[in-house]
Amino acid sequence: MSLATDAPEIQLISPLVGLSENTRFELSPLDDDGILFSMRSVDDPGLRLVLADPMPFYPDYEPVIDGEMAKALDLDSEEDAAVLTVVHLGENIEDSTVNLFAPLVVNHKSHRAAQTVLTGMDLPMRAPLVR
Repeated sequence: MSLATDAPEIQLISPLVGLSENTRFELSPLDDDGILFSMRSVDDPGLRLVLADPMPFYPDYEPVIDGEMAKALDLDSEEDAAVLTVVHLGENIEDSTVNLFAPLVVNHKSHRAAQTVLTGMDLPMRAPLVR
């Protein structure tokens, strides 16, 4: 994955489900390895999501981003995209899950982003973060 960790703000091209008022988020790393990220709303600083690079946890995860989504995000090449999964925090790390079915795709050059549903792929919405 290639994501500029100094990206001060990302712009969602369409709001996340249930967060229709929030499309501008600050994305910042939570660790030195670029695996976990905080995504905090610019307009509602109390709203924060935790995102994860799925590859360290699911090395066989190969989401296919359709051409329409790639065009909407101005993705010129695969290298321009970072795929992050939303983490559902549990009581502890063993209870935490990631949404492999609907990852967030970020164009790390333009900072445009969108959540995409991976239709045609049998992926869970709540896969264990730690297997």
